[in-house]
Amino acid sequence: MKHILITILLFSALYANAQFSSGNLQAAGLTCAMCTKAINTSLEKLSFIESVKADIKSSSFNITFRKEAGIDIDALRRAVEDAGFSVAKLKLTGSFNDVKIQPDTHVQINGNTFHFLNTTNQTLEGERTLVLADKNFVSDKEFRKISSSSKLNCVQSGKAGSCCTREGIPENTRVYHVTI
Repeated sequence: MKHILITILLFSALYANAQFSSGNLQAAGLTCAMCTKAINTSLEKLSFIESVKADIKSSSFNITFRKEAGIDIDALRRAVEDAGFSVAKLKLTGSFNDVKIQPDTHVQINGNTFHFLNTTNQTLEGERTLVLADKNFVSDKEFRKISSSSKLNCVQSGKAGSCCTREGIPENTRVYHVTI
């Protein structure tokens, strides 16, 4: 009984009370307004996106997510890649309610597993922005810099390994690495 209670407490601590409302995606490789339109059109096809507003000067896209919709972070990346470009940076902004984080820990937010890098022990409250630090979401140079802060193998693979399964996350679950 004691083991069951500990497991339930650990499992519930991994699930966070948060909702992502918007994102800012910077794309790489854009050269003209047609490039921007191609990405904009591709992103608008995703069911969890309410609206997309392009900023041609910064090659970025301000995205509003549908309320209560689960977001698929990899689908955002694939939409940009399907348009012929790559993601240079992705920031997700949401409203957090008592989400406790520590360096090198995993937290479930809206059905996604997030691994916090380069952070301190803190509680996320109110509107906060997470910056994706995974391969294919930042430059190779930026990824090497950020990923060097952790020795856990999920940082390199993006999939739950032995480092994550100790926290109750099933092996091979997609893990997104973020900074604040």
